[in-house]
Amino acid sequence: MTDIDPAEENKRRFLDAFGRFAAGEIEVLREIIREDFVSHTVGAPPGRDAWIEFILTSPIASAQIEIRHVIADAEFVVAHYTLIPAEGPNEDVVDIWRFEDGLIVEHWDVSRPAA
Repeated sequence: MTDIDPAEENKRRFLDAFGRFAAGEIEVLREIIREDFVSHTVGAPPGRDAWIEFILTSPIASAQIEIRHVIADAEFVVAHYTLIPAEGPNEDVVDIWRFEDGLIVEHWDVSRPAA
């Protein structure tokens, strides 16, 4: 029997889902985000399905994403990336995702114009 490092497993799950989303596979969000998901993003609606709809109308849905760093522990995954939208200036973004039992249950983010 092998021990699975929860930090590495959360990081793997995140990178897989993020990559699939960036490739246009929207349904991956319903697979990785728990139904009672809470986003702390200003202006984001509550609940998984409403948040997914919110994301699909945001610049990230059609942007190119360049991941800079991903840091994980047993509960959180932190991703730092550059968002390159189809129109407008690039943004530097940091997302914090909290996992429970392999699913995302909470999210925070900060962004600023890319330096």
